[in-house]
Amino acid sequence: MNSSSVPEPQSGAIDFKDFTRRRMLHVILPLFIVSIIAFLDRVNIAYAGLTMKENLPWLTPEIFGMGAGIFFIGYVLFEVPASLLASRFNAMHWVARIMFSWGIVCVLMTTMTTEWEFFLYRFLLGLCEASLYPVIYSLLIPNWFLPRERAKAISLMLTSLLFSNIIGGPLAGVLLDTTFFGLHGWRTLFIVEALPAVIFAFIFAFWMKEKPEEAAWVTDAEKEYIKEELAKEEAEKQSVKKYTIWQALKDPKVLRLALIYFLWVIGFWGFSFWMPQVLKSLSGWPPSVVAWSIAIPMSAALLVQVFCGYSSEKRNEKRWHVATTLFVGTIGFIATPHSPSPEISLLFICLTAVGVYGGMGVWWTMPTTFLSGAAAAGAMGLINSSGNMGGWVGPYMLGFINGHTGSFTYGYYVMGACMFLAGLLILTLPKSMEHKED
Repeated sequence: MNSSSVPEPQSGAIDFKDFTRRRMLHVILPLFIVSIIAFLDRVNIAYAGLTMKENLPWLTPEIFGMGAGIFFIGYVLFEVPASLLASRFNAMHWVARIMFSWGIVCVLMTTMTTEWEFFLYRFLLGLCEASLYPVIYSLLIPNWFLPRERAKAISLMLTSLLFSNIIGGPLAGVLLDTTFFGLHGWRTLFIVEALPAVIFAFIFAFWMKEKPEEAAWVTDAEKEYIKEELAKEEAEKQSVKKYTIWQALKDPKVLRLALIYFLWVIGFWGFSFWMPQVLKSLSGWPPSVVAWSIAIPMSAALLVQVFCGYSSEKRNEKRWHVATTLFVGTIGFIATPHSPSPEISLLFICLTAVGVYGGMGVWWTMPTTFLSGAAAAGAMGLINSSGNMGGWVGPYMLGFINGHTGSFTYGYYVMGACMFLAGLLILTLPKSMEHKED
C-alpha cells in the first residue's frame, strides 16, 4: 500500500494543513516538552558526574557506570506491564502520573550520601519513567496520526532528545556553578531539573486528550475522517494477521527488533552518559566548557534526525535510513579515542551523536507496520525493555573498562561493534516493514 492509496479529505470538508498544524500544536508539542523533561532528568547524571566526585569520594568510574545504568533495571521490570496497563486506562493520566513520580525521585537524588542510595534512586527513577515512550509510540501518536504521517510525527517528537542535550549541556554548565536554597553544584542541577516534571504533570493531565473524539479543537468532520482512516488501517492489519499480545511478544520480527535495539542502546546510553567525561578527558577543558560544547554534536544529530524523518517519508524507505546512521556512529566510536586534538575529538563525537540519534524517529515507526492496540503496546514495551537492558550494559561496561584500564578506548570499540551489528541486522528485516504504514 503506497502513499497515493491513502485518501486525502474531500475538498472543502477539512483544511488538512490546518488540521495537521493544530495536531502538531496540541499533541506533538506537549509530547515534545514531556520528552525533554524526561530526558533531562534521565541524563543529568552525566553532567553531575563532572563534579560529584568532589563531595562523594566513593564515586569510582565503575560505581558511576553502574548507577547510571541501573536506571534501566527499574525501567525494564515495569515497562511491559505498565504499557499494558496504560492501554486499558487513560493514557494521558498515566503519563501525568509517571511524570510526577519521577520528578519526586529526582528531588531525592540531592539527598544521597552513599553508593547504595545512588543505586536506589536511579533504580526508582527508571521504575517511575517506565512506559513513557511505548505509550507515546503505540497509543498516543497512532490515535492522532495516520500511518503515512507517523514517521515525520515521531521524528519531530524525538528531536526533543537532542533539544534536551542542546539546552541541557549549557544549563548544566550554569547550574553546576549555582547555589539554590543552600544546595550547590550537582545538587542544584538535580532539584532545578526535577521541578518541571512535577509542575507539568498537572498541566498535562488537564490539557492533553487521548483521542481526537475527546478534543474540543477537533471538528466533527476531522474526527470522522481520522476515525475512518484508522479503522481502515486496523482492518488491513487484521486481514493479514491478527496478533494477540502474547503472539506479538513471540513474533520473530518483534524478537529481531528487540535484539537490534539492545545492541543499538548499548552504544546510545554508553555514549550519552559518558560523553561529558569522555570529552573532558580528551580535551582537558573545564566542566563548564565541556557542558557548553556538547550542544554542538547534539545540534548536528538534530539536523540529521529531522532529515531522516522527512527523507524516509518521501522515499517510502526505512531500513537504509536507520542502518546508515548506525554505520556512521560506528565510525565515530572507533575514531574518537584516537583524536589528535580537542577540536577533532569534538568532530568525531559529532559523528557518534549522529549515529546514535539520527535514525531513532524512523526506527520507532517499524513495529506499528504490523501491530496495533494492546499488541503494539506490549511489543513496543518488550523492544524498549530489551534496549534498556543495553542501557544498563553500555554505561556499566564503559565504567568497568575505564576503571580497570584508565581509558575509554576499548569500551568505545565495543560500542562501535554493537552499532555495526545492529545496522547489519536492520538490513535483514523484511521490506514489508517499510511500506505497510504508508
